[in-house]
Parts: sequence; structure tokens; C-alpha cells
Amino acid sequence: MKKILSLIAGVSLSMAVHAQENLVSKEHGFVHGTSKEYVWPTEPEVLEKLDQWQDQKFGIMFHWGVYSVPGISESWALCSEDKFTARRKRILPGATYGDFKKWYWGLADSFNPTKFEPSEWAAIMKDAGFKYLIFTTKHHDGFCMFDSKYTDYSIAKGPYKNGKYSNVAYHVFDAFRQQGFMIGAYFSKPDWHCEDYWDPYLSTPTRNPNYNTKKQPEKWAKFQQFTANQIDELMSDYGKIDILWLDGGWMKKPQQDIKLDKIVANARKKQPGLIVADRTIPGQNENYQTPELRVPKTQLDHPWESNITISNSWGWNPKPKFKSAEWIINTLAEITAKGGNFVLNVGPTGEGVIEEEVIKRLKQVGRWLKTNGTAIYATRTTPIYNSGNVWFTANKDKKTLYAIYALPEGEELPATIEWEGNKPKGKVTLLQTGKQVKYTSKDGKVTVTLPKGLKKEALAFSFKMK
Repeated sequence: MKKILSLIAGVSLSMAVHAQENLVSKEHGFVHGTSKEYVWPTEPEVLEKLDQWQDQKFGIMFHWGVYSVPGISESWALCSEDKFTARRKRILPGATYGDFKKWYWGLADSFNPTKFEPSEWAAIMKDAGFKYLIFTTKHHDGFCMFDSKYTDYSIAKGPYKNGKYSNVAYHVFDAFRQQGFMIGAYFSKPDWHCEDYWDPYLSTPTRNPNYNTKKQPEKWAKFQQFTANQIDELMSDYGKIDILWLDGGWMKKPQQDIKLDKIVANARKKQPGLIVADRTIPGQNENYQTPELRVPKTQLDHPWESNITISNSWGWNPKPKFKSAEWIINTLAEITAKGGNFVLNVGPTGEGVIEEEVIKRLKQVGRWLKTNGTAIYATRTTPIYNSGNVWFTANKDKKTLYAIYALPEGEELPATIEWEGNKPKGKVTLLQTGKQVKYTSKDGKVTVTLPKGLKKEALAFSFKMK
């Protein structure tokens, strides 16, 4: 704990988050400040849980809701901002905006995930090597994947109300908790279905409240209480929760103050040490930063997590373009070397099924992690963290280093692997075989000779350093 606390005083923060090619999310409008704005928590229990969370490295996220029925991109087509208009026209050609909203809200009447088996989800994800869960309890459309007392717009009030797992979030959390996962509840602060956020008598030109919250304080106070009540439900009735993952970064003071400090304080009374990720709003409630669909350009020295989809959308869509297992492994190595966590998003179908193409990729990732996971889990950064296709991580005690060769997709393993810096002391062990490999070190360059017959995949080596 002393080590954690000392980081607060001695941390030197520098952040340069840039989008990788093909990983830019213009749709979600992600704009983040520099790490100079990161505020370290001071509560010892939160710091301790953050350290535990950083050990996990690899998380699974699910976007699942009424949008999964037709296979469209979450709630965003409801928003009348210009960039979403074309999408809405493609989804429901010829419909007016009013007709579209009526159609969208009505999807709740056909959301009946009869093939949903939370224990199967948890078993698949444990086998894939994931260590923590982020589950969408409510997206911006306001549809609750839990049985809220404060709205009828929920999975527990529709066709699935008599289903075996009708209180979906409860059963997801319970199944993953039984498999040893840290549990995170995604919760959208904005709620477009709530009449105290989007007044139904007014137009909805933007994602924001469609009335002046300062001129109608009583109406806004109702929304503040509504939000506090729903988060309190999740913190009170759903077992141990480790992470509260708050989306809707445009909701901030002064116009959209939801009294989050008070909400978090109350939540931590019921969930001691709770990590809060108030996304893209630097301050005491953003305990880790969340670059979306991207990886920071450089190594960062504060808690952060890249959230990236396995397909070309967050929710399920009928024409997916899946990332490969190799891409996932290589990206996990890069993120870990840069000091972050990687949460990979999967969108189950409207019936509650995780597609076979997804499972196939995740099994491959899981097999790699079973052999090479010591180079990922419970590691920390090392000053020289990258050399070409090689990424470096270190044991928490800094006595053992790992070099992870991220094999480029479609390429064969080379005869030798080279890197600069991080000169080994003594033997170098290849984790794939558990055996020593030959290497030379000259003029600051390390050259490892690969044995014949290796499985074609990313390779991890362990060694002590001079």
C-alpha cells in the first residue's frame, strides 16, 4: 500500500492519446484531456482495488439491449444530431423522426432472449482468459437490463419477464462472480427514455436534455433522484460490484450536474473500494481513463483501459467484420506494455447467443494465454517497453522481464527475433515450450534464435535483466 500511495506524490504524468488507423470512434465523440488532468484517488481501499484491477489486464464487455433485436448500433439512431440522421434513414427508410422513435421504443416488445444462458457466457469467457466483466446495465436509450423499481422500460417487464433469467444483470453478475471475475456495471448517466431528461412534449435535437435545466430545477432534480435511485439499486441488490463504469461524458457540471460525488459516496458505503470510471470527465470520479476504440501512442503511468470491439459495432449486427485472434493477442501485448488494461467488447444476439465465430477466436486467445499469461497478468511496465514488434512487461517485483514478439498477421515465424535494450542476464526461456533458447547480445542488440517446429503464434520470453 505504501508503494501505491507513493505513486501519488511522485507520479509524472504525460499523455498522448492518438487513434490508431481504423480504430477511431468519431461516432462516440471521444475527446479526452491529457493525463495532467488525471486525479489519483486518495482512499486506501480504492487504491488497493485499482492495483488489483491492474493485475487483471484483460476484461470482457457486453453491449446488449433492445438494439440487439434488429442488429443496429446501440442507442445512437435515436439521437437527432446530424451525424446520426443518415443511419436512421438506412434503418427505417421513409420514416419520420417521430415514427422512428416510436419504432425504437417498441423494440422492447420483441426482445425475448430465450437462448440466454449466463453460466455458458461465463464459462466461455473464463476459458478465453478474461479476468473482469463490464456489462451494460443501461445504455443511453434507458432500457434497463435489470429489474428497476423506477421504470417499466426494462427486460424484466417485457416478453422475457417470465424467463428463467429475467433479471439479466443479476444473473450475469452472479455467473461471472462464480468464475472469479471482478464485476463491473456499465451505466449510462443520460437516459433518453426518461421524461425528466427528454421531455416528450418537446423536440430532441441533441443528446442533451431538451429543456433548460437551470430554468426548470424541479424537473432536473427529479432526474437527479432517478439516477441516484437506479445506481443505488445496482449497488444494493446485485452482490459485490467492483467497478461502476459510467458512460455519457457530455453529462457534467454545471448544466448537467447529477450530484455524482454524493452518488459515489453512497455507493462506496455499500461497495467499499468501488472503482468509478466517470468516462472522459477528469477528476475524483474518473479512477481510470478509458480511451475508446484506440490505444494510446505512448506508455502511460496512471490507470487506463482501452475499450475496443471484436467486430465493427458494439452491439450485435448481422454483417460483422471480426478482428482476428492474432490481432487481439498482439493488441493485448501492446496495451499491457504501455501500462493499460484491455477490455474487449462482444455483442450477443437478440436471442442471447454468443456467435460461434466469436467463440472460435476467443478460444484461440485463451489457449495462448494459458501458455503465455505470465507475461501479461499481474505485470507492470518497464522503462524500455517496445522495440519493433517486441513488447516488454515486468513482474511486479521488477526482477523478471518478459519480451512478447507480436507476430504480424499472415506472416511466418522468423529464424531469429531481435530487440534493442533490456539485455538478459543468464538464460532466456520461451514460454511456449518452457525451454531455454539461444541468444547473443552485442552492441546493445539482443538476437534470439528460434528452435524449429514452433507453433505459429506470438511468442513470449522470460529472463532476468542485467
